[in-house]
Amino acid sequence: MRFLIHFLFLSTIISQQKIELPMKFNNVNYDLSIPRPEEVMGHKIGERHTRTSQVIDYFEAIAGISDRVIMDDHAKSHEGRRLIHAIVTHPDNHNNLESLKQENIKISDSPSQMTNRKLGTMPMIAYLGFSVHGDEASGTEAAVLLLHHLAAGQGNEIDEILKNTILIIDPMFNPDGRDRFVNWVNGNRGLVPTSDIQDREHNQPWPRGRTNHYLFDLNRDWLPVTQPESEGRVKLFHKWRPQFLLDVHEMGRNSTYFFQPGIKSRINPNTTKKAVELTYKLAPFHAKRLDDIQSLYYSEESFDDFYYGKGSTYGDIHGSVGILFEQASSRALQTDSNQGKLSYAFSVRNQFMATLGTLDGLVALKNEFLKYHRDFYKTSKDVATKNKIKGYLINLKKNRTRAQLLLKTLQNHRVKVYDLSKSIAMRGKKFEIGEAVIIPTDQPQTRFIAGTMEKVTNFEDSLFYDVSAWTLPLAFGVDYYEMKQKPNAFLGSQLKSTLLDGGQLFGGKANTAYLMPWSRYYNPRSLYKILDRGIIPRLTTDSFTAEVSGKEMKFDKGTIIVPVYQRDALSTISPADVHKLMQEIVESDHVQIYATNTALTPQGPDLGGPFQSVLSKPEVAVLSGDGTSAYGVGEIWHLVNYRMKIPISLLDANNLNQGKLSKYNTLILADGSYSQLDSIDVNSLKDWIANGGTLISVQSASRWVVEDSLTDEHLLENNELDFDIPYDQIRNVSGAQRIGGAIFNVELDNTHPVAYGYGKTHPIFRRGTAFFKLSDAPAANVGRYTSSPLISGYISEEKLDEMKNTASIISKKQDSGRIIMFADNPAFRAFWYGTHGLLMNAILFGKAF
Repeated sequence: MRFLIHFLFLSTIISQQKIELPMKFNNVNYDLSIPRPEEVMGHKIGERHTRTSQVIDYFEAIAGISDRVIMDDHAKSHEGRRLIHAIVTHPDNHNNLESLKQENIKISDSPSQMTNRKLGTMPMIAYLGFSVHGDEASGTEAAVLLLHHLAAGQGNEIDEILKNTILIIDPMFNPDGRDRFVNWVNGNRGLVPTSDIQDREHNQPWPRGRTNHYLFDLNRDWLPVTQPESEGRVKLFHKWRPQFLLDVHEMGRNSTYFFQPGIKSRINPNTTKKAVELTYKLAPFHAKRLDDIQSLYYSEESFDDFYYGKGSTYGDIHGSVGILFEQASSRALQTDSNQGKLSYAFSVRNQFMATLGTLDGLVALKNEFLKYHRDFYKTSKDVATKNKIKGYLINLKKNRTRAQLLLKTLQNHRVKVYDLSKSIAMRGKKFEIGEAVIIPTDQPQTRFIAGTMEKVTNFEDSLFYDVSAWTLPLAFGVDYYEMKQKPNAFLGSQLKSTLLDGGQLFGGKANTAYLMPWSRYYNPRSLYKILDRGIIPRLTTDSFTAEVSGKEMKFDKGTIIVPVYQRDALSTISPADVHKLMQEIVESDHVQIYATNTALTPQGPDLGGPFQSVLSKPEVAVLSGDGTSAYGVGEIWHLVNYRMKIPISLLDANNLNQGKLSKYNTLILADGSYSQLDSIDVNSLKDWIANGGTLISVQSASRWVVEDSLTDEHLLENNELDFDIPYDQIRNVSGAQRIGGAIFNVELDNTHPVAYGYGKTHPIFRRGTAFFKLSDAPAANVGRYTSSPLISGYISEEKLDEMKNTASIISKKQDSGRIIMFADNPAFRAFWYGTHGLLMNAILFGKAF
């Protein structure tokens, strides 16, 4: 049914008129003892942008007065800002809140016990979230208005909302990004605002306010949960298990207002038909409230519900219904658009009214939402029965830390993980108790497991708003097995939580050296600590055996040799200091270290052999600012600085010269166009490389490196498509050639230092259609796409043919320096743990070949 797709009111009074906020409603009176926003914050909503601290002040003030509101914190941002939420409901519900929460949890835990009659007596729970992108600020203002409306409002309409719902109002998903934005617009606006889009208020500097501190798009982080803001909100979501999730955004200034449903053909097949049906049933309520103020809107023609890491889609895989709002953004206090001046107050009013439409719909459809939530979990066993995969076995012997990080991520979403009850064999490999875990698909979160663990290559549509694949075991780079038989006989106790472990020092105190195999996720962090202490380690370039506690043990190439005694005459590090550091890093970084008492090896090169590289501490910078992708810079910054605890400088990508570059021996070019760099900058980079620098480029930066002739490599020419087609097919045909995000298999030369610690093939994530020809330089092709590369996700047949046997990683000497080019992004969104090691190898081993 296409209900009112473009049921649009033409209005002559909307954006030019003075809009007073809070609004007045004929059927609602307001308790004057409840302060209006301006009485606490010092300005009226819509007259300036509200800082995060002012939002918190207002929420705290209302919670301190109203018996309908309690407030709590659920996280702190990277910059230490509070993430808060208010629980808003009728005082009678507040008096019984814990009991109501436990009854609600029973809907998913014990759905068979929850009869229709029982559900009919319960309020439904709705999570209302606003402004995950910091510079899409109008949602937070609408949340403030909503709190006032519900706390101060009097009348039957308000009573019905409060009695029938428990509302979690989360006013600002991204306080760091919001304050970055708000401080800019408020600080660059005069007494009389201007709508001129060339004015400074309208032009935020890089990286803008969209992202959090480490420049992550938090609306892609609901699933991987890599950021503290996401961790807090996902924990809050599962604490309450709401039946509804609202996600309020902004879009381009020339648009109108969008509410879901989105494009029908782009719904994830794991999302139920009933969830889609409820989305359609809610739509008229949103439309009615926007019609009341004569605002234009649309539905079904944009956006999708495919990737479960977005707020509007995350609820769909948890028995909730997620809804996306998108309001045309003024960004500034007012802006010019193709429909005249668009004011901030107008944007806020639309968000507020659409949210009231949501509440109207939730009250009217309460029983349907509760029944759907119950039936979603009640039918989980049937869904699991139809699934050919009955469980997943995760190997803990190999890449233990990455495997445990995967388990922690899944447990964030209530996935049940079990120890082995006895040994099990999978594809010729035997696993004893403690060496593997099992995730059975027959559990309440069976749809979520399918939606995050499966590999998919067939799709109804060829266009995607975001990525088309995110198979988590592949992303984490773990050894795992699909189980086609029920694993019940092998299920031991359920793991309540997963703690990182596995670090161990074997052999006690060493007389000669400590050996650290390059096989754990945090090895780079440990190595940097060793280097930072002034110890000079060596990198083995061949496999060997060594004596440990009287036994001969085999070590692979890439093993780090940490000498007990330092040859440097100026060194003040004692053997006791070295031993203490080894004890510390096995505990903090979960690495394995072996003590040996002789440099003589039974097999392979001795520990002081001439072909082992002596490692030095990297001095790292990443180019940032205009011309670079904030996302790309943030992903590298977060990995190197936050995860691996290595200092990294964010260097402006302009006016490069030897004085600027000489402080660093390693320079990373993240994804970006590098439009600010001219021929002088390019020559400075060439000179820096020639003098011994290591240049690492990622994704589109690698294309720039080739096109601006920093190195003699070549792009594959893309095949031209025939676009002699009807105009209305252009978008679909051209869009189908995009690679929005899919997973491919890459052959690795794991004899090369950049691929140490990896097998001969590895899954890698790719976006974009720039393919690189294989290099003619000696042994430079560290990674190449296989002849049958697709593992999961969408790619057109044309692009798949182009990709085969092209370069994924090129690593080569150039003069006295090195150039390491990644065709793809090994640090994608912080959850592609499986390829982080390739980038860290490039940073730490860049001089080792």
